[in-house]
This record gives sequence, C-alpha cells and structure tokens, in this order.
Amino acid sequence: MTIILTFAVNSILNFLLGLLVAKFLGPAEFGRYAIAAAIATVVNTVCLDWLRLSATRFYSERTRREEPAVRATLEATFGIMALAVCLGAGLVILSGVDTGFSPGLIAATAAMCIAIGIFDFHTALARARFLERGYAHLVIVKNVALFILMVGSAMLFENAAVVAFGFAAGSLIAIVVGRIALADPGLTLGAARPALARTFLAYGLPLVGANAIFQLMTILNRGAVASHYGFAEAGYFSLAADLGIRIFAVAGSAVDILLFQLAVRTDETHGREAASQQVSRNLVVILAFLAPLAAGYFVLLPPFQAVFVPSDFRGPFATYSFVLIPALLSFSLLQFALNPVFQIRKRTTPVIVAAAFGLAVNLGLMTILPATFGPVGFALAQMGGMLAALALTFMLALPLMAGRPPLKDLLVILGATALMAAAVWLLRAFDSALLALILGPVLGGAIYAALVLGLDVAGLRGAVLQRLKGQRS
Repeated sequence: MTIILTFAVNSILNFLLGLLVAKFLGPAEFGRYAIAAAIATVVNTVCLDWLRLSATRFYSERTRREEPAVRATLEATFGIMALAVCLGAGLVILSGVDTGFSPGLIAATAAMCIAIGIFDFHTALARARFLERGYAHLVIVKNVALFILMVGSAMLFENAAVVAFGFAAGSLIAIVVGRIALADPGLTLGAARPALARTFLAYGLPLVGANAIFQLMTILNRGAVASHYGFAEAGYFSLAADLGIRIFAVAGSAVDILLFQLAVRTDETHGREAASQQVSRNLVVILAFLAPLAAGYFVLLPPFQAVFVPSDFRGPFATYSFVLIPALLSFSLLQFALNPVFQIRKRTTPVIVAAAFGLAVNLGLMTILPATFGPVGFALAQMGGMLAALALTFMLALPLMAGRPPLKDLLVILGATALMAAAVWLLRAFDSALLALILGPVLGGAIYAALVLGLDVAGLRGAVLQRLKGQRS
C-alpha cells in the first residue's frame, strides 16, 4: 500500500511541478522544454526502457538470492546504453545539423533521457522486491530536489535548457542517496551474461517499440503544431497533454504498480495459468479506476482550469484537454490493462503491431483534420490514433486471456460512471471553482464507490473489507 500511495503522491507533485515550470517559463520557452522532454522520453523508451520492463518481469527477491546474473546483466547493459545516448548527443552537436535546438538544449535533452531511465530503473528494482520504504525514499528525495532545482532555475533563468539540466540533476541526486537500500550483496558486473541480455531484449523490444511509436505520435503532433502555428501554440497543446497523462498516471500506474508485480509473483508460485487469470482480474480493476477518472476530468475541466492552469494557458488548455481525454484513457488502458496480458505470457510482439496501426491512423488524420479544425485537428488525430490502437490491442489480447472480463462488472462500471458524471455536472456552474473541485470528487466518488462496492465489481468489496479488517487487528 505504501508503494501505491507514494506513487500517487509523486504523480500529484509532478503535476504541480509541471504547472509551476510552465508558469515561470512562459508558453514559448515551455513549448521548447516540452518538446525536449518528449524527445528525451522517446530516446529513453527506445534505448533504456526495455531494461526497466525486464526488471519488473525478471527480477524479484527470489532471483536476487538465486540468480545474481539477472541484476548484474541489467546493470551492465544499462551502463552501455547510457554511454550510447551520450555519444549520440555528442555526434548531433558536432555534426552541426540544424535541429532547432541549441547545443546546450541538445545536451540537456540527453541528460534528461538518462536521468529518466536510471530513476525508473531503480524504482522498478524496488517495486519488484516490494521494498516500500526504499521506493518511498527515492521518490521523496527526487521530488524535493526537482522542486528546488527546476522551479528555481525557471524563475531565475527562464531558459528551457537550464530547467532540463535541473531535472537531470535532481533525479540523479535521488539515485545517489537511495541506491544503498537497493544494493545486492556480492553484486559484480562480471556476472553479467550476454544471453540474459538477449532474453531481456527479446521480451522488452516490442514493448519499447510500441511505447516509442506512441511517443513519436506525440512528438509529430506537437512538432506539427509548432511548425504551423508557433511554439506558443505547441506550449498550449503540450501542457494539456502533459498534465492529462500525469493525472491518468496517478490512477493507472498507482494500481498497476502493485497488480502486475502480484501477477509476476503468482507466476513464480502458482504457474502461468493462474498468473494469466490474475491479469484478467487486474484489467477490470484498472478499468474501474480509469473510467470514473476520465468522466470526472471531463465534467470538472472548467473549474480545474480556473484553479490550476496558469492564466496564459487558459482557454486553449480546456479545448485541447477535452479532445485529448479519449486519447489519454486509451493509452492508459493499453499500458496498464491490456499490455500485461502479453507481458505475463512473454509474448509481446502484438503490442507493436497495434501501436504501428495507431500511428498510421494518426498520420492519415493529420493530413485531413487540421485543414478543418486548425491546430486542434492534430489533437483529434492523436485521439483517433490512440482509439484505433486500443481497439486492435483488445482484439489481439482476447485469445490470450485465461478468463474474459465479466460482462456484469463492465456494465456496472459504465453505469456507475454515467450516474457519477450526471450527479457532478451541476458543479460546473459553481461560482467557486475551488469548492466545485472539492465537492466533485467527494460527491462523485461516494456515488461511484457505493455502486461498485455494493455490486462487488472484480471482488473489490471483499478486498476492501479484508484490508479494513487487517488494519483493525
């Protein structure tokens, strides 16, 4: 439970951090920073993220004791890939190619990439071993460092490159401080095995490729907005997309961060079929968290914008966010509900097929929609691409599911979400936006929880009662 709460707090703090950085950088400079951050995320996804994914699937307390080569191979390979990222950035700078970025921003983008990768890798190690205290330690130190370095540099310098270096420095400080808790006794890089690295690559490459395609979709849309309408418009688009995905990550990742590791543990103790059944149950639980989040975000978007969004971004933020909600929901369901179906069976190739299909749909819509809808057309294209990818992924996942999601549970989730949204709708007109944001989750959450727990969707009522009983005893 500590891991879930820590991740939720981390996501909320990242959300606030993004708002503060946007406020002090301004739309144009934040647009540059957002594009650099998106590029760093894509490069991290391609070069480093397969090691994080492999850590969550192959590393555990058992392998730590019995198979030290797993951790050694992960560590050695990460070092090699991080060096490759640095060399690549250096070659781009020395080549003199006009990228639209200064050499400083190129270097800062590489630093962000490595910082994202090394932090995510170490938190994955902590989660794989259920080290709640070590995970919380990493997150707390990182957030304190980022608020000081990123917000401070945004206020003082108003420069995207300096803020990006602040992000990298803050993340690395957390790793230096928290690495002791994650140490494996007797770990030596000499124990690394090339064959294991190839196994990790075969498992993670399709997942990495799919994530890279989705990130490429984001970069193409943001870049097209910047090219046709300027960096300020790209800043509006970027803030709506970035804050939206962080909000959805609070629900999706916070639940998946525990559920997938439970499925891995089930695989080790009870076999593949039991683990696959666990993943099918997880799918319903994750949908039960994400569906009301999407509806609530849509209903409370006006007061949310009034309270949290910097004045320079208001108006366009709500427009872009409204269009992007289906895309954000689709991406979250892909990542946290459907991809684990393939991951637990170590058959990950279908995920890249679905992602490529989504990108093709996005590219096709990019040539049509902006002519009619202006810059919002690129957000509509992203929405169409993500919905297409979600539909194909679901079709490919169905044959691999040990048990189909119960129709009763799905209908209860949809019905409870609709009733919750209808009950909260009137709060959009409240004079006090802050009061609307306070009452909305309380009222809507009570209605939704009463229906979902009352009808025992995915066995959640029993799980909650068992948890409460454990706290009392």
